[in-house]
Amino acid sequence: MSSVLYDTPGPRAKRRNILFSVIFFALLALLAWWIWKVLDDEGQLEWALWKPFTQSEAWSTYLLPGLANTLKAAALSMVIALPLGAVLGISRMSDHRWVRIPAGVVVEFFRAIPVLLLMLFANEFYVRYTGVASDERPLYAVITGLVLYNASVLAEVVRAGILALPKGQTEAAQAIGLRKSQTMTSILLPQAVTAMLPAIVSQLVVIVKDTALGGVMIGFTELLNSRQTLAAFYGNVIPSFIVVAVIYIVLNFILTSFASWLEGRLRRSKRSTGAVLGAEDMEELNPAAVGGTFGTGGEGGGLPGTRTYT
Repeated sequence: MSSVLYDTPGPRAKRRNILFSVIFFALLALLAWWIWKVLDDEGQLEWALWKPFTQSEAWSTYLLPGLANTLKAAALSMVIALPLGAVLGISRMSDHRWVRIPAGVVVEFFRAIPVLLLMLFANEFYVRYTGVASDERPLYAVITGLVLYNASVLAEVVRAGILALPKGQTEAAQAIGLRKSQTMTSILLPQAVTAMLPAIVSQLVVIVKDTALGGVMIGFTELLNSRQTLAAFYGNVIPSFIVVAVIYIVLNFILTSFASWLEGRLRRSKRSTGAVLGAEDMEELNPAAVGGTFGTGGEGGGLPGTRTYT
């Protein structure tokens, strides 16, 4: 069976694909064996280096508090950056120049600055001009940098998702008399969310990983920074890196899996609803249509081909 994108492989192509797959997995196994051998030769596989991770002290004192700070900074950044990015993205499509131009300047400015530089500037700002406590200052600086950068990126994601919709959606909404704000909130955004979801989730994964920048530069006690303290105490640098990497992988896998499930659920619900708007629904969306002309038919004193609601 063929598809639009490719033809179904024939017998030779199938044999070639199987051969490439076998070679790939053989090389992958060889790489894994080489890494294992190097670690073994350097003594990094000794039980004394891995034993701390089987005890509660390493987790309760170092890793879990660091993970909690990572999740706290990431969650607050997501909660603030998502609506702010949506507002900036919609503002960039405004018909008013006094709204569209400042929003574009803000988005392009903060999107062009590295997130680490934003964290450093924010930390210096909190040191000089605010009374934020020194122990809370790194958290504030990390959240500020993440929000400013990721809100700008998400603004472009929202704008691209809305512009990707067929123009007929907007034209149909205008044809029934909806205002632009109603068209955006009731017609365009609900459809664009499903298309934007993969890009939004990718950016959320970036937020989780970028919290580590605050630990490296401004002393924020997140997961990677806590690993450094743990490694200095137990002397297990490589094992601690591996354990923290596994934690990041599991965390981001859970996030992407949830997003995939949510995206599939949204697509299934849109296919299965089959809802048809009636006259009452239209009157609720557009009260101005009451007493005017709307729809098709030939009743009342309306124009030919229209139906009058009173």
